[in-house]
Amino acid sequence: MATEAQLDESTVFYGSGNVFADLGLPNPEERLAKASLASAIQDAIELRGLNEIDAAKIMGIDQPAVSKIVRGRLAEFSTERLLSYLIHLGLDVDIIIHKQAPQSQREGTISVGYA
Repeated sequence: MATEAQLDESTVFYGSGNVFADLGLPNPEERLAKASLASAIQDAIELRGLNEIDAAKIMGIDQPAVSKIVRGRLAEFSTERLLSYLIHLGLDVDIIIHKQAPQSQREGTISVGYA
């Protein structure tokens, strides 16, 4: 990585689309998926006009847990738990598995889309 002294105004860095991968963090696809799920939870809470206490009651958790989710502190939440919270908030969740060619040697990926 370039030092601050080596950078000038014309230096541009292009990300991969996954900030967790760009930062070299472990399990970047899982981290991005969880962040996307948390964002969808926050959107659902806002769309329904809920405060964190009411959202917590609907999701079956306590208010501090809701606060952690909407602030992106997701270490203690599994992808499965985040998905269940979306369902409790009335969202439909579809999981689609794409088949690979039998000779494919690449590892699979995880992506979360929100419509």
